[in-house]
Amino acid sequence: MLSPDAREARRPRAAARATSEGWLAGAERAPLRARLDRFERYFAGVLPAAKETPPALHAAMRYAALGPGKRLRPLLALTACEAVGGRYERALPAAAAVELVHAFSLVHDDLPAMDDDDFRRGRPTTHKRFDEATALLAGDALLALAFETLARARAASPRAACRAVALLAQAAGSRVLVGGQVLDLEGEGRRVSGSGVRDIHLRKTGGLIRAALMTGGLAGNASPGRLRALGAMGLELGLAFQIHDDLLNRRSSLARLGKRAGTDDARGKATYPRAVGDDRARIEAGRLFVSALGRVERLGIRAWNLGHLILAVAERDR
Repeated sequence: MLSPDAREARRPRAAARATSEGWLAGAERAPLRARLDRFERYFAGVLPAAKETPPALHAAMRYAALGPGKRLRPLLALTACEAVGGRYERALPAAAAVELVHAFSLVHDDLPAMDDDDFRRGRPTTHKRFDEATALLAGDALLALAFETLARARAASPRAACRAVALLAQAAGSRVLVGGQVLDLEGEGRRVSGSGVRDIHLRKTGGLIRAALMTGGLAGNASPGRLRALGAMGLELGLAFQIHDDLLNRRSSLARLGKRAGTDDARGKATYPRAVGDDRARIEAGRLFVSALGRVERLGIRAWNLGHLILAVAERDR
């Protein structure tokens, strides 16, 4: 019979497999599902055990980080490492660090002081499952753990390790992710132009996706030219992903999207469809996905899995 800790360790992997069977369905994406499963096993071990003191904080951290999700950012780090000639396992610490930053941002974004969301990934948000103070501190701790994890990684060189930490710190800071959240909050209930929404999306979503690809590339000892290509790809993919997400929010159900649909419109959020219309938003997302795929093609045959991952992002319906 499995111990409670063993059962807890299995739950996130089962959730990840269920997720992969959705948006990563198809025989050609089997390598992505295998990498996802390997990541989930690694990621569960990075987080403190739920019973470790203080147990309420660590349970909240695990709840926030290990819940079912697409795991797009860690998969981008792993496949970027492969694309530049490295073994994807070398990018596991970078993948975990980026996902921890992402989890921190979601916990804080959902708080009553921010977006005040009740559901995330098909279940109650962290502050609803625990309480506001615990959720706030869990987010802080996830952010700290991200940099601890990345700093402990065996990088290609000390210089590459320092650059990876700097990239992630910049992506999480006031000029990018946190700054994007401020602009997002300021835009609620106001008419924001397409260029204004683009700026918010590049900060809130594009910056961390760029960091995922570039830290994965650094783990694979990418050349400067390939790192630049991964960075440009990340901004395009991040913007395309968020425009697509805006469109999904307008029409998907709670069961499919994992959170209440129509919340962006109800709050008057600055979204691309609201700024330019659904048709133009759909065209722009398609253009960006095609451009990102063109960059993947120029990386060569080793970027096969990265290309399939971007196709899955473009085709997703949740």
